[in-house]
Amino acid sequence: MKKGILLAICGMLCLAVPAVAAVQQPVAATQQQSSGFSPVAGAYAGGFSGPGPAVVSVKEALNMWDDSFIMLRGNIVQHLGDDRYLFKDATGTIRVEIDHDQWFGQNVTPTDTVELAGELDKEWNSVEVEVKRINVIK
Repeated sequence: MKKGILLAICGMLCLAVPAVAAVQQPVAATQQQSSGFSPVAGAYAGGFSGPGPAVVSVKEALNMWDDSFIMLRGNIVQHLGDDRYLFKDATGTIRVEIDHDQWFGQNVTPTDTVELAGELDKEWNSVEVEVKRINVIK
């Protein structure tokens, strides 16, 4: 009886292993991987090339909805502590939050013009932008 059960289990495994192997075949070297990660370059490749969010002024941003994705162009003029900075354009100033990992090794001074892309965060008594990307304009 034990031998019969063992043989039945072995028979099922022998049938299942080739089916699993057929499903898990490696991606051919000539095919593009769906994740967008390029093992050759060691970085994510591809993405959208085209128009993004329009650049808005600080004055316009202050009147937009909470959680709006915006793009600002101007200068980071002051460090307020931690990951908070003061951003200024021709229409006014706004606080921005820039996590250390968003700098990507870029050094920015108050005289550098930058584009900040991020999400507007409106609270009861404050407005700030959680920055997702920084581009220094040359």
